[in-house]
Amino acid sequence: MIQGILLAAGYGRRFDPSGHSNKLLATLPDGRSVAWHAARALCTVLPGSIAVIRPGHEALAADLRDAGCRVLESPDAEAGMGSALAHAVGDSAGADGWLVTLADMPWLPVDAIRAVAAAIDRPERIAAAAFAGQRGHPVAFGAAHGAALAALHGDSGARELLRTHPVQLIEAGDDGVLRDIDLPEHLQRVR
Repeated sequence: MIQGILLAAGYGRRFDPSGHSNKLLATLPDGRSVAWHAARALCTVLPGSIAVIRPGHEALAADLRDAGCRVLESPDAEAGMGSALAHAVGDSAGADGWLVTLADMPWLPVDAIRAVAAAIDRPERIAAAAFAGQRGHPVAFGAAHGAALAALHGDSGARELLRTHPVQLIEAGDDGVLRDIDLPEHLQRVR
């Protein structure tokens, strides 16, 4: 079984430098939050996906649970994306692999998530969605990469693994695999 992981522990400082509003709770035109959309797409393909958050973010946790995620509060997440990912991988050590996506990517197509998860057909496989040849999210790792993922720390995430191992790109045909929310004006999806 591939374990879905939604990284939702970032600070979003570019969205609101004052730190007063959480971009993941910002609403899209349908009234649902950015994080809810990202979590719902992931859980549609991989029910019971883990969403990693920093402790004390109850409103975010409620939105993620409503979308179908199991919420994992990680004090290590404050150190960065790599630490948050390591905590989630450690929490699901028996998985056949991990599919990782970001909570600030509300337009990830379900078909891209499904295709990337299906590409993990061998323990050493790494696969990622792409649009027009550019690597995006989600990214999935076979079980052979579990120890390396569980040892991550800081904010670099899995970049080193992606740099030093072959990555099978899965063309998504949708720029939602590249688009995240960094600024308030990004809340409107314009193609």
